[in-house]
Amino acid sequence: MPRKSRIDAPGAIHHIIGRGINRNVIFQDDLDRGRFIDRLASLLPETQTACYAWALMPNHFHLLLRSSLSPVAGLMRRLLTGYAVVYNHRHRRCGHLFQNRYKSILCQEEPYLLELVRYIHLNPLRARIVSSVEALDSFPYSGHSVLMGLQTADWQDSESVLSRFGRRGRSARWNYRAFLCEGIERGQRPELTGGGLVRSLGGWEELKKQRRQKAYMKGDERILGDGDYVNELLAAANENLKRSYQLRAMGLNLDTIAQRVATQMGMPLEAVWAAGKHRQRVEARSLLCYWAVRLIGLNMSSLAKRLKISITAVSQSVARGEVIAQKNGYTLS
Repeated sequence: MPRKSRIDAPGAIHHIIGRGINRNVIFQDDLDRGRFIDRLASLLPETQTACYAWALMPNHFHLLLRSSLSPVAGLMRRLLTGYAVVYNHRHRRCGHLFQNRYKSILCQEEPYLLELVRYIHLNPLRARIVSSVEALDSFPYSGHSVLMGLQTADWQDSESVLSRFGRRGRSARWNYRAFLCEGIERGQRPELTGGGLVRSLGGWEELKKQRRQKAYMKGDERILGDGDYVNELLAAANENLKRSYQLRAMGLNLDTIAQRVATQMGMPLEAVWAAGKHRQRVEARSLLCYWAVRLIGLNMSSLAKRLKISITAVSQSVARGEVIAQKNGYTLS
């Protein structure tokens, strides 16, 4: 069965798990970990993505993110591709560093947000990378130490998490820490590492109970949440897909989009395709990338070939083009 495409929506919460290919190590030392964090710290503000929790393990990582208008897929592509290039160069290796597809599960905010914050931040303790909660408090490679105020990370949204535990910083931190400690006895919590109906309900017994009560919920492996939440997300995804088909049915393709860009920006068509760092050309190509990728669903790799730029450059142009379209009121239809 072919894999389903990922789902995204503005404001959606994603639990992202990225693993090394064949479960190989992806962080050999603190320099590797620091470079990954630096890249993440740069991309999160740029894409206006919130990070609530994170943990770097030797052969995988966890992120808990809330997407903005910029899809999480673009951020992850730039994060993983950029890190892999630097890692391979430093360690004199070639080939894939990560498994081809990182796991991304959309999560219903209630009741899963705080459960996922706790689950992710307990990973170093459960894996025995640290020996105690006290050691975890100052462990520099997870968001727990930031929430405890012992490490700094301006790119981590600590306030949104701590505000759920109290109004005052010190008491909120210790209430959060008590909540974290309560989770140690709960074990691995496999239901928090994937989507689907069974995981959303907390196991087969709860699903059987629901069925005995003749309560039927819709499930999807890409989503951790109740039936209503699943339905809402799938409906939104289908709406975006319909919009893409409608625009294509109207005859919109890359060439017609380029013509729209030229008309709306008041410039010759050939200038839209021209390379260079002239501001108007950069903005025109960014708007072209945004409309082509986001509105008609053009594949980034094919667009990169047409424009003779990298996929990373296309992703950056999409994000920039979205800002340009909103600021100037440019519309495709």
